Amino acid sequence: MRKGIVLMAILCCSALAVCAQRSEQTLEKGWKFTKGDVAGAETTAFSDTKWQSVTIPHDWAIQGPFSREYDLQNVVIKQNNEKVASVKTGRTGGLPYVGIGWYRTKFNVDGFSAGTKNVTLVFDGAMSEANIYVNGQKVAFWPYGYNSFSCDVTSFVNKDGKNNVLAVRLENKDQSSRWYSGAGLYRNVHLITTDKVHIPVWGTYITTPHVEADYASVRVRTEVAGNKDNKLIVETHIYNPQGKEVLIKKTTECGPDGQPNEQNFIIDNPQLWSPETPSLYTAKTILFADGEQVDTYSTTFGIRSIEIVAEKGFYLNGKRRQIQGVCNHHDLGPLGAAVNVAALRHQLQLLKDMGCNAIRTSHNMPAPELVQLCNEMGFMMMIEPFDEWDIAKCKNGYHRYFNEWAEKDVVNMVRHYRNDPSVIMWSIGNEVPTQGSGQGYKVAQFLQNICHREDPTRPVTCGMDQISAVLSNGFAAQLDVPGFNYRVNRYEEAYQKLPQSVVLGSETCSTVSSRGVYKFPVELKADAIYPDHQCSSYDMEYCNWSNVPDIDFAMQQDNQWTLGQFVWTGFDYLGEPSPYDTDAWPNHSSMFGIIDL
Repeated sequence: MRKGIVLMAILCCSALAVCAQRSEQTLEKGWKFTKGDVAGAETTAFSDTKWQSVTIPHDWAIQGPFSREYDLQNVVIKQNNEKVASVKTGRTGGLPYVGIGWYRTKFNVDGFSAGTKNVTLVFDGAMSEANIYVNGQKVAFWPYGYNSFSCDVTSFVNKDGKNNVLAVRLENKDQSSRWYSGAGLYRNVHLITTDKVHIPVWGTYITTPHVEADYASVRVRTEVAGNKDNKLIVETHIYNPQGKEVLIKKTTECGPDGQPNEQNFIIDNPQLWSPETPSLYTAKTILFADGEQVDTYSTTFGIRSIEIVAEKGFYLNGKRRQIQGVCNHHDLGPLGAAVNVAALRHQLQLLKDMGCNAIRTSHNMPAPELVQLCNEMGFMMMIEPFDEWDIAKCKNGYHRYFNEWAEKDVVNMVRHYRNDPSVIMWSIGNEVPTQGSGQGYKVAQFLQNICHREDPTRPVTCGMDQISAVLSNGFAAQLDVPGFNYRVNRYEEAYQKLPQSVVLGSETCSTVSSRGVYKFPVELKADAIYPDHQCSSYDMEYCNWSNVPDIDFAMQQDNQWTLGQFVWTGFDYLGEPSPYDTDAWPNHSSMFGIIDL
């Protein structure tokens, strides 16, 4: 009897140890928020009882009110062929996104013991210029509001792991965006507790080097952090889309700390990922240190092949297909920028029903929930990080941080999403002014090389609109895939001049319309303006720099060397109310969307 009790106790302790190896929680509730700068708000003694109680994700600006006075911009938009500055109203949605905001919460780390545990915070996105404090001490700064980042806070946690104060200061400057960016902790915040020896954030990299109908090879590379002299064992279990374990491999000879462990598998009769069959596998990696299990890390992946073939176009799983994509901004219309899975799923289902098969994340890193939904629902993705590089579009745009932060941002983007089968291509930028400079190709090469280093399996493109410049200065020629924004009349010329022998419509159409509004006479018309601030719903009106969709669709249908296109846009979005962006308040949202707000 006593032996049985002892054995049961040992088993219970063992189970608790396994459960306690990795703890992940989303810090959703219990937050306090205030608008404006507050001295001492990062300290543990500060009282936030009078602050507003909020739930994360939270967009402080979407509650409004709307106003013509918010973020007025007297600017020249060169991308719209403007020569003279004019007052732009509603360019960023007419919402109060500019300013400083503070967030505070408390968290506990159960079973924390200094020297044996590791504590990490992961921010899926914080808009913007985030300063992170734990127990009054600054632990991280990350300026770009769209990117995910993590910070090791182990040394800042209280000794007993209890009542740790997390404070976040965010600041959006005026004229920092060309559309509504949202404001605040608009994406999720995660607290991860692991053993000191563990698999770090985005610590696995899974590729499928060879894919055929009857078998596929799968390569799993696993990073290990915190290891000094421990003897490591990495054990990986592969589960098929039905949840059945199909393979297991244990590696006992692991390299030194910092060198990824590699395991290779052959999967017979694989269930291939595609928009029609979005089959997802899971790799569960178990880490042992000196014979003890210290971590378990699960990674979702898909088995599929992608290939760009000169003259022929884009191939998925060995079959040619054209990209029937849309560009989407990240906001959810009246719901604002705060990520909402149900709303994202609803949007994607509407797009799926109309025949869309791809999403371009314009012009920034997406919420991880969107990528997960694209994996599950069968959308190909082109993920894009930047709207400007080292030369400004907006007075307080990303150019202020490009030289110091661009590599860090691209590395995070690629490592975050390189296991996702939906992602078929990286874009390194959108209509960046740098493309027109004589040395611009060097910046493009710098960013493309980072993508290739972190993920050699996917091609790289860039959305270009200065066609004459990029065809002559080497910018377009050195990209894996030349991506053109509009200028469909230059596709044939580019195809003849560039070595890639393919062209991607990285952004197309920009036709404007208002649901239920019909203007007469019905005629093709650029920059049509009406007293009621509406556009005709006959799909015959467009901006002077764009065109109606029939032209792009015909080009795609008639020429195999066109990879396809991403229409601007799938959904209307807050900001950029063309053609009514020049002192035409109360317009505050786009009219480009195939589907409106």
